[in-house]
Formats: sequence, structure tokens, C-alpha cells
Amino acid sequence: MNQKDIISYVKKHPSGKVKIAYADIDGILRGKYISTAKFLGSIEKGTSFCDVIMGWDSADVLYDKSTITGWHTGYPDSPATIDLNSFRKIPWENDLPFFVGELNDNKGGPSPVCPRQLLKQALNQATSMGFTPMFAQEFEWFNFEETPQSANAKGFRDLTPLTPGMFGYSVLRSTLKNPFFSDLFDLLTKFDIPIEGLHTETGPGTYEAAIAHSGILEAGDRAVLFKTAVKEIAYKHGIMATFMAKINENLPGCGGHVHQSLWDKAAKKNLFFDGKDKDNLSDTAKSYIAGQLHCLPYILPMFAPTINSYKRLVEGAWAPTTLTWGIDNRTTALRILNGSSNACRVETRVIGSDVNPYLAMAACLAAGLYGIRKKMKLKQPATVGNGYRDYSNGILPHTLIDATIQMKTSPIAQELFGKAFVDHFVQSREWEWRQHLKAVTDWEYKRYFEII
Repeated sequence: MNQKDIISYVKKHPSGKVKIAYADIDGILRGKYISTAKFLGSIEKGTSFCDVIMGWDSADVLYDKSTITGWHTGYPDSPATIDLNSFRKIPWENDLPFFVGELNDNKGGPSPVCPRQLLKQALNQATSMGFTPMFAQEFEWFNFEETPQSANAKGFRDLTPLTPGMFGYSVLRSTLKNPFFSDLFDLLTKFDIPIEGLHTETGPGTYEAAIAHSGILEAGDRAVLFKTAVKEIAYKHGIMATFMAKINENLPGCGGHVHQSLWDKAAKKNLFFDGKDKDNLSDTAKSYIAGQLHCLPYILPMFAPTINSYKRLVEGAWAPTTLTWGIDNRTTALRILNGSSNACRVETRVIGSDVNPYLAMAACLAAGLYGIRKKMKLKQPATVGNGYRDYSNGILPHTLIDATIQMKTSPIAQELFGKAFVDHFVQSREWEWRQHLKAVTDWEYKRYFEII
């Protein structure tokens, strides 16, 4: 649809309303329903949204050191823009019109802390360098036969998985809960989140979905909307979906791997592929890989943003722990797929399903472009075999606070994303760490209650 057709659809929709949403720093969608009249006025005159969504955490608890917004500013409405090009129809809400928005600063420019604006900033840099970034994300997640009420009543313990046992790529298990399984594939596709593949993963009630690739901004929208859409569809089947990176120490974690390549300005030629190279990789691809490996320790909180993220990044759990790359190697941080000119790409495997996709994609692209700008050489050879044992280029930080300190003290992060974003994001991760330190966990009870 062109913009004229979109406006016409909104005007004619029998509900008389529109749904809009903005992604906060954690990638959580914050939004509301507005009347058709208010929406049309917003498109013509601009709109606003309470900037508290950038001033609180995932539990709506206010940050104590935020300079962007807070009690000192009165939590005002921030200028905002609704992107008409993000238009979708929500198939499980009678094809209700839906749009993604983004926050601006008081001068009408992009807000330095709006995740979608940060992704656009990275995209603009790529475009200015003559590149068209093509991205896609895949997600693994667990499903439970629970409701928000039942899960809370159980204290989030002893939840009932959708299906029992470890049964990856199971045709049998996808049949057991086929109405939900089919709804996911069909409704997501109708919601303009085209699914390339959907299957069970190893773990009780675990699914994995691969989203079709596209330009990076559309890819970011698809990935952010995917997580909420899955949860909404699950609700309709009496199911709860979780994108936690690790739900149990004895089960695999949940990845949110990002696939990426750079194409020419016309998006006709994949600039990562070079059939004359022994690995089918161009110099552009090699510099991109080198840049991402170099920057990874300083931007890791954008890939692993929660306390729980680091429970996934452990040896032997299908998530990387070392700064490595390899050809079709699932034990390395960067897995390179080089089979053809159309499919040649980098897969960043560090990223968990708990990530904010806008920030993860912005970080991937910005770090890769850093390597290209600096004309970095890929001096590190591809890891062959077990990447968990290849320490030649270093290891990833083990905790959120370690990763956050590296980001806070690194000039690289500020060069990539600007001081305002880094300061705010780092404060939000330090806050997350401090909240965790106050909690008394089940592990502590089991370890200390009787014996100490």
C-alpha cells in the first residue's frame, strides 16, 4: 500500500481506532489505542508520547540516575513520529491498523536514546558509505501451558511446559499443539512478519522461528513485533511464551541470532561474496567481521542486556564464549555462511532472545562498518573445530556488570552510538545489576538455609 491507500484503510476501518507502539530501551512495546481522528491529526501535525518509557525498567520501576528524563524534568511528553511505512493489520484483532512510532528530541530531531532512531542512525551511515544492509533475526523461545495469573500464583516455579521432553525438529511435537503452531506461522505472516521456518527446538515446549530477511529497518520492526505478537497469539491459546535467555541451568538457552550482509546501493549485489577468495569472502566482508570482533567486548550489553543473558553464554550450551569466527561453525561468536552470492552472510550468535532487536541490529551494523571505515584486516584465522577452546582473540565478559563497565569506559562505544545514548544505556544496565544484587534467590536458599 502507498500512504494514500493506508490513510484510506484507516478511515474506513469499522473499529474507529488505531493501535500504535514505541519500543523502550529493553525492546518492550509501549503503546495504546487512539481514535481514527486523533491518528489522522497526529500524521498531519505530529504527536507525542510520555518519555517515561525511556526512564523506567521492564518492571516500570523508575531509574534513579537518568539524565534524559526523571523527576527533575517532570516526565513530560516527548515529541514523536508515527511511521506510516510501518503500517500493518493485526489479524487477531479484526485487521486493526497498527503503526510503529519513534521518539524525537525537543528540536524535532531524533531522540538519542530511542532504539529505533539508533538503528536508523546506523542505517544512514551505511547508506552514506554506499551500502544496503540486509538483515534478519531468528528466535528460540519456551512455551508454557500457563496464564499470567497461574504463573504468578506459582511464583514462576513448576510451570507446565507446552510439551514434555527434549525433541528438536520434531514433526510429532508440532502436531501435538498444531492449532497454536499453525496460528503462529499463519498469523505472523499475515501481520507482515514472513516466517521462513518454524520448528521445535531442543527443550520442553521450545520453538524456533526464522524471519525472512529484508532491509535493516524493516528487519528491526519485524523482530521487535515478532516477540510481542508471539505472546499475544499464545495468550489466545492459553499459553505463555517467554524469551528469557535461560530458563533453567539444565536446559539450552534461547538465541536471537542476527543474520546480516551488505549489498550495493541498488540492493542487487551481495558485497560480502567473492568467488575468487578461498572462503568466498570479499575484503568488505573480512573488514566487517574484523570490526565486529574488535568491538564486541565493548558493545556486549546491546547483545546480552540482562542478568539472565549471561547464564546462556556458558561453555557447551550452544552459545559462544570466545571472540571467534568460523565457516558454518556453531561454536563461534560469528558464524559465516558462504555457500552462494545470494546467501553469503554473517550470523552473530552471541545475541540472545531477550535482546532489544533494534539495539542488537544497530550494534552489529555499526561495529561492522567500524571495521570497514578503519580498513581493518581479518588477521585472525577462522576457527576450525571447538570454538570454546580457541582463546587466541580473547573471551567475552562473564557478567552484565563486567560487560557494562567495558562499554562505559570504552571510547569505541561512544564513537559508534554517541555519548548521550551510551550514558543512558549504561546507566540502565547498572540499574539492572543493582536490582539483581538486592534479590534473594532460590539458589541461595538451597545452598545456605540449612547448612550455613
